[in-house]
Amino acid sequence: MKKYSVIIIGAGNRGSNYSRKLDAMREHYDVVAVAEPYEGRRNYVRDLFGLPEEKCFCSWQDILNQPKMADIAIIATMDAEHYEPAMKAIELGYHLLLEKPVAPTPRQCADIANAAKAKGVEVLVCHVLRYTPFYNRVKELVVSGTIGQIVSVVGVEAVGNTHQSHSYVRGNWHSEAETTPMLLAKSCHDLDIIQWLVDKPCTRVSSFGSLSHFTEENAPAGAPVRCIDGGCPVAESCPYNCKKLYYDDKENAWFRKAATRGISKEYLPTDEEVMTALKTTDFGLCVYHANNDVVDHQVVNMEFEGGVTASFTMNAFNQGGRYIRLFGTKGELYANMSDTEITVFTFEDRQTRTYTVAKTEESILGGHGGGDQGIIAELHEYLSGDYTGYCAANIQVSVQNHMIGFAAEKARHEGTVEDVKKFSAAYNF
Repeated sequence: MKKYSVIIIGAGNRGSNYSRKLDAMREHYDVVAVAEPYEGRRNYVRDLFGLPEEKCFCSWQDILNQPKMADIAIIATMDAEHYEPAMKAIELGYHLLLEKPVAPTPRQCADIANAAKAKGVEVLVCHVLRYTPFYNRVKELVVSGTIGQIVSVVGVEAVGNTHQSHSYVRGNWHSEAETTPMLLAKSCHDLDIIQWLVDKPCTRVSSFGSLSHFTEENAPAGAPVRCIDGGCPVAESCPYNCKKLYYDDKENAWFRKAATRGISKEYLPTDEEVMTALKTTDFGLCVYHANNDVVDHQVVNMEFEGGVTASFTMNAFNQGGRYIRLFGTKGELYANMSDTEITVFTFEDRQTRTYTVAKTEESILGGHGGGDQGIIAELHEYLSGDYTGYCAANIQVSVQNHMIGFAAEKARHEGTVEDVKKFSAAYNF
């Protein structure tokens, strides 16, 4: 059984998660180098795999300026920093595990897909929800014909109000211009899942949505620019009080590590480092005084070949989670990712049945509900040439599904219905 050597480019939340999965599968993988600008994160991977200092690089440029040193490059940098390292790694002949979204623009996505095809390397995109026990079970039921042919789909991503405030108001994805639109930054998972279940190309798309709540006009009278400045009249009751979310809550390592990026020298930040972040970074801003422009609710309507229709809703105003409803010619399926059972009603016998979803110890935040483990495990099988699964999203499939999101954004901004095939062709894809 072949053992693949790996370099990790980007050791933030996603890169460190994949590092832990690779560590648990050392019989399949050998991590030989890391590139990460922040010392604490870089050192975490260094110590996990016992890497020598000369194999620890501060940037993707530094590591990819070296001769090819591994079979696989995992690219888990920020969205805007996917394109250049991906293109360089492909040029060097690396196979890639590429974090989603593939790139911030449709042109860059198409370039990566076309370059990989020309070079003959494999690029697997991290659509990790495909690998969760939840969506795997849904897919199994669809493939088995339990509900017949899919006629229509309703999918909902309930982002969660505090997750929205952390990532898309204060956080790394608060600006469309600086990163990517919400549909690509967050919900390309969901658009991919819908297409994967329908298993037909999307033909037309429209979309509506806006930023409605996290704006200046909704700030409580007298609310300071930073929560810790004091004097906020709703400080005790506000669910977005950054002191409560980042400083008082010692258990939320995800929030605390994100807020102290570039401040903390260790993998787990101290209270003092968190307080410094709240005084100096966007994570300390009042959510109504942040410099954000990303939508907080959006709907996407899709038509697929054969007339199959789908609607997808992304919304911030909820506890968080995902659920989906499939309408088929023989029955109806409903599944909520928070549940351990999927419900199916079949027309022929008018019976309702439940199907159990395998349990996972990983939350949707910490490991994408088991998806991170799944994709690292399947990467080995996919590259080994004996792949028999149906979860892998290679770069061609992934970019096709990214184009749905890009076309939907064009439709939202311009008030149009977009032909997805024509939209893609404009970018030579």
